[in-house]
Formats: sequence, structure tokens, C-alpha cells
Amino acid sequence: MRFSQVLRNSFVAGLALVAPLVVTIVALQFLVGWVTTFIDPVVQGTQLTRYTANIEVVAQVLALVVIVAVIVALGYLAQGAVGQRVFGWVDRGIGVVPLVSIIYSSLRQVANALMERSNRYESVVMVEYPREGVYSIGFVTGDGPTEAEAVAGGPLYNVFLPNSPNPTGGRFLLVPEGQVHEIDISVRRGVRLLVTTGIAESDEELAQLRSEAGLPSNSL
Repeated sequence: MRFSQVLRNSFVAGLALVAPLVVTIVALQFLVGWVTTFIDPVVQGTQLTRYTANIEVVAQVLALVVIVAVIVALGYLAQGAVGQRVFGWVDRGIGVVPLVSIIYSSLRQVANALMERSNRYESVVMVEYPREGVYSIGFVTGDGPTEAEAVAGGPLYNVFLPNSPNPTGGRFLLVPEGQVHEIDISVRRGVRLLVTTGIAESDEELAQLRSEAGLPSNSL
């Protein structure tokens, strides 16, 4: 093998090792900086450093714990009847403020969709997409709208076709009932197939993939 080819292969192999580490470090720096923008005002406003011997890091950790505790408490209250009523009033109050209502309602809808998406999958199916003879894995999310059924001439299913290996994105289809083929696998297994691009179909293959990737045993 020529020296230039060895050099090129070595560079590509080294880049494959270093690039994920660099991206991870940059992402963590961004995340820490973003979180700090919320923590520092709490530290300064409550003067937590007075109770932590002027150690800034300890004060920031304490502020983070306080913020998480407040979020958990609000979430717990929001699940009760009184909390739902109170937060409903807050939603309606914000809804009458121009511009603010648009931003708030949009973010609220995205947050609700992310929280509820996994619970709305009813079954794993296959549909012929993007052409006949080629099947894609999808998840039934419900029955199609009655108005759409009138146009299609029969019952429809709402089917979400996730992307692979990132199933958080995808496309939404209204599929006739006769073209939806349900398969006897769990939603979790269907998501696993998408995330691993079919590499880890069995539990043994998944365990091997986790080991090779250095992931904890409960991931994927």
C-alpha cells in the first residue's frame, strides 16, 4: 500500500475518532452556557454565595437544584384539578397579549407534542412508501378525519412515518385502511429498528451494538 494511501486512511480514521469528541465538547459548552444564563440571575438575586462561603460553583449548583425543584413542583400542581384550573387561567391571560400569545402558544404546542407523542402511538404498521413494492415502518396515531374519508371513499388511518436514524422527524400520511399492514411488534421495538437502522434487530445484536458504542445497557 502506498504511503499516501496509508496517510489518507489514517487521517480519515483519526478524524472519525476526534470529530465526535470535539462536537460533544462544543455541545456541552453551549449547553452549560445556556443553563448559566438562567442560573446566574437566581444566584445574584438570592445572593446564594453568602450561604456557600462565596464559592460560585456551589451557589450555581444550589440554584440549579432550586430551579429543578420549582419545575417539579409546578408540574405536580399542574396535574391536579386546581392546578389545571389555575394554569388554564394563566394560558388564557397570556393569550390576550399580542405577539406574546403567538410565541407562547407555539412553544406550548411543541412541548405538548413532544411529551405526548410516544403515548399516542397505537400500533406498528407497514405501508408502501415511497413507491409500490417498497415498505416503510410507521406508527398509527388514530383514525383519519371523517372529512378526509369522504374524499378517499373509505376509512383512513393517521400514520406517522419517522425518519431513520432520527425518529423525532418524519412525515404524516393519511393511508386507506386496506393499505395499512399491521405487524406484531411493539412500538419500542419499532423505534429501536429505526434508531439502529435495522442493525440491532434481536436483543443479542442490540447488546453487542451497545457494547461497541460504549453505551449503557438500558439505552436504545
